[in-house]
Amino acid sequence: MVLVTHPVLAAARNLGPQVRARSVEIEALGTLPLDLVDTIRSTGAFRLCVPDDLGGPGITVTESLKVFEEFAYHDGSVGWCVAIGSTTSVLASYLPDPHAGDLFGDPGAIGGGFVVPRGRAVPVDGGLRVSGRWQWGSGVRHCTTIGGGCFVVGADGRPEPRTDGLAVPFVFMDPHDVELIDTWDVAGLAGTGSVDFEARDVFVPEGRWVQIHAARPVRDNAWSRFSFYGLLASGVAAVAVGIARRSIDELVELAGAKKPQGSARILAERAATQAEVARAEARLAAAWTLLLDAVDDSFQDARAGRPSTVDQRCRIRLAATHATETAADAAGSMFRTAGGAAVYRTSPIQRCFRDAAVAAQHAMVAPRTMETVGRMRLGLDTETSTL
Repeated sequence: MVLVTHPVLAAARNLGPQVRARSVEIEALGTLPLDLVDTIRSTGAFRLCVPDDLGGPGITVTESLKVFEEFAYHDGSVGWCVAIGSTTSVLASYLPDPHAGDLFGDPGAIGGGFVVPRGRAVPVDGGLRVSGRWQWGSGVRHCTTIGGGCFVVGADGRPEPRTDGLAVPFVFMDPHDVELIDTWDVAGLAGTGSVDFEARDVFVPEGRWVQIHAARPVRDNAWSRFSFYGLLASGVAAVAVGIARRSIDELVELAGAKKPQGSARILAERAATQAEVARAEARLAAAWTLLLDAVDDSFQDARAGRPSTVDQRCRIRLAATHATETAADAAGSMFRTAGGAAVYRTSPIQRCFRDAAVAAQHAMVAPRTMETVGRMRLGLDTETSTL
């Protein structure tokens, strides 16, 4: 049986060396160069979760994760921005027309933003007036639409849902209506441009929003039946795995030439090095396989018309958190094993270490995810709405 590689994944592999060659530039800029964004944009990698009727690429979840992992292997910040754009694009299935097509139907569309409600939305004729400031705006410098979570408020500024029940919308704003505030001076994933962004009394037309917690899809398809939070967590994990895979390869290359101080043997000949590389390979491969299996199981059901079950969502979040933690541990192990050579900014190993550590800080793969999964496994009553 001949396995056919999806065109977007093939494009990611072809672009890999070009992406890698610009890693130093990306980190120095603190964001992706716009010409590189345009090159990646042409592959469709920023909108993998757009449904077929809006011109989506017709890719599966597992193939999407492999795209994120491939880009992240060559540059963690690029993989991260691709994952953010694509996981945001899943909301196309939840937006009413014409907004779904206007925001995500264009092949050049890129979405981003921050879901947590940090803004205030005042109901007005024809929509909402939105003000607020959000953090973690990964890739917003190249987004064509920027979203922010809000509370609907009354005249006194206190939360007050509309009469139709609209309470916590994730609103989509035009980039020219949003001010970007460069707060992104960080340890890792420095090239993602995850700056703060602010809106002041921005008008958002009626319906150009999604209530994440209570969202009901407008378009019934495999993406809208798949776990939304599971997709976000899996995207983070795929990026972390790609970064860790790169760190192992970089250590292997270094070990074949480096002689530690005071040693007559190269690093590769040391038993401790051999054991660390083997452990990292095994653990990372096992964690990646578990994640791909978990998401594929749920996506196949989604394709057959069955939404993700609580058990499937639980397994995806468990696998995603485990994969991210494993990846961060692997990158840390390679950093330590490399010795003093890895502390220099010129070493890709130190950047992998920093990038993987920051990826592991994302809320979707936080340690508390394990508590939720553990409660369920122990048969305790558990809040599952954010799985």
